[in-house]
This record gives sequence, structure tokens and C-alpha cells, in this order.
Amino acid sequence: MWTVDEHLADILGEMAPLPPIELQLLDAQGCTLAEDVVAATDLPPFDNSSMDGYAVRTADTTGATEQYPSVLTVVGDIAAGAGELPKVGPGQAARIMTGAPMPPGAEAVAPVEWTDGGTGSGRAADSMSAPVGNEEVRVLRPVGEGAHIRRRGSDIATGDAVLSAGTVLGPTQLGLLAAIGRGTVRVRPRPRVVVLSTGSELVQPGEPVGPGQISDSNSFTLTAAARDAGAIAYRVGGVPDDPATLRAVLEDQLGRADLIVTSGGVSVGAYDVVKEALQPGDGAESYGSVDFRRLRMQPGKPQGFGRIGSGAGVPLLALPGNPVSSYISFELFVRPVIRTMLGSTDIHRPVVRAVCPVELRSPAGRRQFLRGWYQDGEVRPVGGEGSHLVGALARANCLIAVPEETTSLSGGSAVDVVLLTD
Repeated sequence: MWTVDEHLADILGEMAPLPPIELQLLDAQGCTLAEDVVAATDLPPFDNSSMDGYAVRTADTTGATEQYPSVLTVVGDIAAGAGELPKVGPGQAARIMTGAPMPPGAEAVAPVEWTDGGTGSGRAADSMSAPVGNEEVRVLRPVGEGAHIRRRGSDIATGDAVLSAGTVLGPTQLGLLAAIGRGTVRVRPRPRVVVLSTGSELVQPGEPVGPGQISDSNSFTLTAAARDAGAIAYRVGGVPDDPATLRAVLEDQLGRADLIVTSGGVSVGAYDVVKEALQPGDGAESYGSVDFRRLRMQPGKPQGFGRIGSGAGVPLLALPGNPVSSYISFELFVRPVIRTMLGSTDIHRPVVRAVCPVELRSPAGRRQFLRGWYQDGEVRPVGGEGSHLVGALARANCLIAVPEETTSLSGGSAVDVVLLTD
């Protein structure tokens, strides 16, 4: 039998990041940057006002008070986006809006609250609602040089490295790229993952469940998990226990898949359809080569890995059908594959050490993964050991990993904990 580490190493040895492509910014959300990005412009690209107010020369406001304000002639209005700017000379000011470019001659901005707003009242204004073209404004306090000005390049200067290859592009990174004028970006695309579950007993959730039937949950769990890992995931749903039908479904999905994930049909039963359809013989050779193996782990002992389709083929990971086995197998093996395809440098879930206050038992020779709840350095098992207990799985936020050589741990022992949330 294979160990967990041997199986994972064998899989990852066959994987590589997807080739980079150029995408529009919003299409690149969730993708991994495949290039270092250097700013080709300053940010802000020009000196601009951070306040609504008046662009002034500082010398003209020296000693200004409410009792003895500086009275300045208003020579024009400057809105955000203005191209033609008035020149501010001695004894003059220009009304300016937030984000508008600073006019020549001005050295600072007097916020509108520091002025009478051009009303001639000698009292501080609280808005810029006075009519355009006021002849005078009273400044009620001194304004220091550079006050309320966003200087050109104060955020980012031309030539600055702003994002590094390997960065996952989220809303703020995409906003930064847009701010420096990038319309497209070179990224590793999100892998397209096709998820299907097998079993003639499966019915679509919401449909009547007959004798011996169950609702298909695995395909929903695994599709959501693939999306959570960063993939574009397509749920195919349940496929009956018929090798020819399964092959036809797989053939139909190859054109849109960078990775295929199946659940069920990988053990030694009479109706283990994935194993039957993809093992050598009965025409399966044309679909590639999938190796089915047993691992020294619980749950999740039966696993399959290989490639199907023409040429290099599409990687396929065949997971067991029990819901808990399927999900744990995804976290251990499929998630690292998706993260590798993304070009991420962080492909594994975080592992921490924690104290378990209760006794744990584990089968000899197998690495056991128990559902658990981790908080403040302590972890407790959640639910029983059965690989069908999806209620306990939904309440867990981690996996407790008990090594192969360990059959029991006394309460208060330290254990490895795989965190299921980043």
C-alpha cells in the first residue's frame, strides 16, 4: 500500500502551473499573476486637491483670522478633470474641487470650512454651494505650504514595482492595476475542474428519493471545494454504474477540463464503475491510463490517479464515494493540485500543533484523519469515525491527523491539526 505522502508526491510530480495568458482585469480576478508589474506612470499622476476649497498662495494667508481674514480675488473654478487651469497670482485664489489638478502659482488649498465660501459674510462656510464666479473669498486662518495637496507620485512613482508574480489578484490588486493604467494583465488562469459522482443510487437533490436511493451530495461538496480552492468548477452530477455511460460522459467533458475529479466506484466491489471503465481492457486504453491504489489512511483508502484523453491527456483524480472519505481526499490531494495549476506558492492547508484533551484511538498502520474543532490551541473530535457522517463534517473546522504508527493518544497529547479555513 502507498502512504499518503507517496501518493501526493506522485500526483504533484505530474502537475505544473497552467500556461500564462493575457486577460482583461475583471476576467483575471482570482488568478495568479504571472509577471512582475512595474508602474509606467506616477500615482497620483499630477498634484491635486484632497479637499473642496480654494487654491491659494501661502503668503497671502499669513496671519489670517476670522476677525482679520485674508481677502482674495477668485480668478476661476477648477473641477475634477479640468484641463485648462487659471494661474493664481498674488492676492488671488481659485475655487477647487477634490481631485482637481492644482493650478500654476498655487501652493496650498484652504478647505472651504476655513473660508466664507465666497459669500462675503466673514463667517466660515461648510459647503461649496456658493454660485460659481464669486469675485472674492475670505480665508479665515493661515494655510501652510503644501496643505491639502496630494503630490504627484506620492503613492506610486514611475518605475516602482507594484505587484510580484505569484500574487493572487483580488479586488484591491485589480483596482491598483486599473489605477496605473493597465487594461490587461498576464496571469495563470484558474483551472477548469469537472466534478462528477458515480452510482446508480444517486438522485438529484430536490427529486423524490425511492427505495435504496440517496441524494447526490458529493458532487456539490467537491464542486464547492474546487471553487473555494480557486478553480472554475463544473458539476456534472451523478453517473449510473455503467462503464460505457461513464466513458461517454468523460469523453464529452474532456474539451472543457484541465482536471477531472470523480467520486465513487474505486474500490473492489462488483459495481465499482470508475475502476471498471478506466482499467486496461474493454476499450479503456483509448481513454488513457489510471492507476488505482490503496493508501495507508483512514478514511480514504481507495484512490485513483492518471490521465485520460488524447495527447498528454487530462489529469483525473478518482476519489472514494463515502462523503467524508471523498471530502478528506479532496483536501489532501485535489486541493494541492488546483493550487499548483494556479501557480500558487501556497498549495497546502495550514498545519498547526494543538492539545487534544480527550483520548484518541487509531488503527495500526494507517494515518487517520478525524474531524475536529480547533480553537485557541485546543482541538476536540467532532462526531464519530464513520465515513458517512456528513453532519459531523459540516460542524468541523479542521482535521486531526494521527500518524500511522500511533494507535492511541492519551488526553492532553499534542497532535497535528490540518486547518480547513485559511
